[in-house]
Amino acid sequence: MGVECLFAFVLGTVIGSFLNVCIYRIPKGKSIVYPPSFCPSCKRPIKWYDNVPVVSYILLKGKCRHCKSPIPLRYPIVELLTGATTAAVTCKFGPTFDTLYYLVLIYYLIVVAFIDLDTMEVPVKLSYFALLAGLFLSIPASIKFVDSMLGASFGAGVILFIIETYYVFTGKEGMGYGDANIMAVIGAFLGWKKVLLTLFFASLTGAVLGVTLMALRKSSKEQPLPFGPFLAAGALATLLAGDKLLNWYLHLLRG
Repeated sequence: MGVECLFAFVLGTVIGSFLNVCIYRIPKGKSIVYPPSFCPSCKRPIKWYDNVPVVSYILLKGKCRHCKSPIPLRYPIVELLTGATTAAVTCKFGPTFDTLYYLVLIYYLIVVAFIDLDTMEVPVKLSYFALLAGLFLSIPASIKFVDSMLGASFGAGVILFIIETYYVFTGKEGMGYGDANIMAVIGAFLGWKKVLLTLFFASLTGAVLGVTLMALRKSSKEQPLPFGPFLAAGALATLLAGDKLLNWYLHLLRG
């Protein structure tokens, strides 16, 4: 299993390089396939030896080989994150269809989380296709199709309820409707039982970061924070540890 996980990590970093392309191009409405990778500053194509995940960033010292423009730190972060999560899911589920199934969710979440960080928007079309993938691929996966359907409905419904309730009592918009799209996708992949657990983890991490930023005076109560990255973190925590936490909680209820 150790070799499989190492291979999954390396493969994940390569996929992470492609996810960086998606994060950059999807908000701009550009093709994620053509043209090949290029420097956004000088527009020169990036050679394969300058496009090796993480390694090339280190060797180039975070700068374009030609124009010396800085390469955003996000690129190696996304590559390492994708590699680590790919390895974690592979180690947990092994060589099964479930591994492929949940990796589709993970890669979607990484893309929308970083797009949300950059633009405060969630790509609707990407969420729509991810939702369809979650529903139809649930048939050969271990999750039941009915559970996937209920999860998508419940996930979106909870967020929409929060949005409308917050607006009624404050007259302001809180969470965005894009968050409902993300939660629908998460519910489709994880099922309705894990929707609330995902929201719990997301709210906890969001609250901790928000309080920390305000304590450091790098943020204010009026400054909005994109919730997509927290939903992604909550879904990842639920996917990797949700079953154990649910079983522990149910055990406590039963005495």
